[in-house]
Amino acid sequence: MTITALRSLALSSAAAVTLLLSACATAPVPATVADTIAANPQLSTLNRLVEQAELKSALQAVGPMTVFAPSDEAFKAVPAKTMEALGKDKEQLKAVLGFHIVPAQLNAADVKNGNVKTVQGAELALGRAGDFVTVEDGMVQQADIKASNGVVHIVDRVLMPPKKK
Repeated sequence: MTITALRSLALSSAAAVTLLLSACATAPVPATVADTIAANPQLSTLNRLVEQAELKSALQAVGPMTVFAPSDEAFKAVPAKTMEALGKDKEQLKAVLGFHIVPAQLNAADVKNGNVKTVQGAELALGRAGDFVTVEDGMVQQADIKASNGVVHIVDRVLMPPKKK
């Protein structure tokens, strides 16, 4: 090999390594649960309510966590009077949203039939039959949206915590 050929090989190798390293440096960092919710157009109502309840930082915190995220369509099914009441009572809004969050990562395949404790404190009934996952009386529509601190499952119902006695 001539000196010119060696130089050419060295330069092309250096360029390839630089290109490879720059591709690694620009690889997207996985988003937090809060950012994952904010980026999904189906979850704009949930995102607005998370911000209103001042829960965004909790959903950006170290996990793991699972959020059963009601879609915008799910929120449309909630009576307007209930949504208005939640908008006026931040503690009740936090309780309702907290009932959708489990302080553990539960991928759809990991769901077992039974109850899990939510961050709100009440038990949430989960079920799985094949690929179908249910949450209380709701169905997971889109499962396993990965986040850096947990997982999000889009559900077709807004889940209401049991009334305190």
